[in-house]
Amino acid sequence: MKKRFLLRIYIISGLVFLIAFTLIGRLYFVQIIHGVEFSDEALGQYTKSSNNLYDRGTIFMEDKNNRIVSGATLKSGFTIVINPKILKDPLIVYEKLSEVIDIDKDKFFMRAGKKEDIYEEVAKRVDAKKANVIDDMDIKGVSVYKDRWRFYPGNEIAAHTFGFVGYIGDEFSGRYGLESYYNDILERNDSDLYVNFFAEIFANINSVVFKKKDRSGDIITSIEPSVQLLLENKLKEINKKWNSKITGGVIINPKNGEIYAIGVIPAFNLNDFQSAEDASVFSNPIVENVYEMGSIIKALTMAAGIDSGAITAETTYYDAGKIKLNGYTISNFDGKGRGTVSMQEVLNQSLNTGVSFIVSKMGNKVFADYMRLFGIGDETGIDLPNESAGLAENLNSPRDLEYATASFGQGIAMTPISTVRALSALANGGVLINPHIVKKIKYTSGFSKKISFNDELRVIKKESAEEITRMLVNVVDNALLGGKVKLDNYTVAAKTGTAQIADLNNGGYFDDKFLHSFFGYFPAYDARFLVFLFTIEPKETPYASQTLTHPFYDIVNFLINYYEIPPDR
Repeated sequence: MKKRFLLRIYIISGLVFLIAFTLIGRLYFVQIIHGVEFSDEALGQYTKSSNNLYDRGTIFMEDKNNRIVSGATLKSGFTIVINPKILKDPLIVYEKLSEVIDIDKDKFFMRAGKKEDIYEEVAKRVDAKKANVIDDMDIKGVSVYKDRWRFYPGNEIAAHTFGFVGYIGDEFSGRYGLESYYNDILERNDSDLYVNFFAEIFANINSVVFKKKDRSGDIITSIEPSVQLLLENKLKEINKKWNSKITGGVIINPKNGEIYAIGVIPAFNLNDFQSAEDASVFSNPIVENVYEMGSIIKALTMAAGIDSGAITAETTYYDAGKIKLNGYTISNFDGKGRGTVSMQEVLNQSLNTGVSFIVSKMGNKVFADYMRLFGIGDETGIDLPNESAGLAENLNSPRDLEYATASFGQGIAMTPISTVRALSALANGGVLINPHIVKKIKYTSGFSKKISFNDELRVIKKESAEEITRMLVNVVDNALLGGKVKLDNYTVAAKTGTAQIADLNNGGYFDDKFLHSFFGYFPAYDARFLVFLFTIEPKETPYASQTLTHPFYDIVNFLINYYEIPPDR
């Protein structure tokens, strides 16, 4: 008797558990996975709903406390439609509607005059309050339809990174930025709304949960909203103050490649991109354009020289101010010689003859091999479209000249993101990272996938990275603006770069056109951030130390306070 009673209890408990588990699963799909859809359906009960209400995944940013913030989302409103075939008095209808919303009179009557049409849109993106007023008027021949469209809450914020949606031929799809790169994830497929949730636990995710047509979801980026806003404000200040053509920057975690902020000025309004005067503003110079970066490359040359054993920080050479190679003269920026100087002074005073000396000690092939290890000439694989590879053909030259000029960043060209990747190896102990923006994908099934990279490549030994870092800290503490920007409680490793811009029409270089660059990382011996800035054709000053040092330190001080980074000295 007791056994039968217990058996009944077990059976009843099992049934209760099964029902509860089923209800929880159902609620999960209704409230969590498809909450937006059902909410929109509820709104649709009060108005007519279009058959194909626009849907697309969300692009999120993530703040320092791991809270997600929408960068690209959907906004709901209403479209006002007239049926010219049954519209009795267009003038009266126009007057009634214009009391509530702004309507172009000429366009309204043009559409109202199409008497054979039954559907003409006269106003879009009308808010709910005004739509309800029009709906309550109950005007024959006027309908209110629910609408939904892509919306970017930050307008210009991260414009080049997010990209936008638009028509490519007849297809409405992601264009530029993450909208394009992750279009297969972000676009929505109306079919297969539900997937086998519980099978995920027991079977392969690719073969069971997702069908080929349904891998949709949201993406969560490493872009930190406050850091992104700060960077863009600084870029605007630089561009305006020095009347530059383009100014850009990247703030990255040099250890794992997560990008906290990335931006270019001039930018554009994502919610009104049609008003841009020139479509070239949509392209992203940080990944698509290549530049000769100038003296910041000296840090890579010095690191390669140290790692190869060709030199140490104490190695000296005689600086005559210029050297001749293959019939050409290479000079320091001021043409002056310093006599016998150490490798530390080569960085402190940014001596072209000094890094040329390092190449001569290493040998051309060894130097070229190190530059290729740093990724010069390659794409980084960043998750943004249209990335360009660098121009590194000079590293195959039979002459000494091209290797010497490459040692100070001339004659080879890199994208800014490739430059950031190479310089991060100095900050993280010698490893080539994979720069990326998206850190997680949240699929509509309810499951998430973290983006991870395991193929990091060691470029230089850890000891070599520590030594070049020590030398770059010395640059900041003693040489950069005369040592006036040294932080007493924090170590900062940094280097400026000033490169003449090549004259593509006549050959050679312009005497009055420059690219300024600046990179730095901190805390120097356990770097959490690497900041890279560049500005193209700034006016009134030839040196990057004047244009970019103070904006760099504004960013450094913000990050120290915002992330509450403890002092390291």
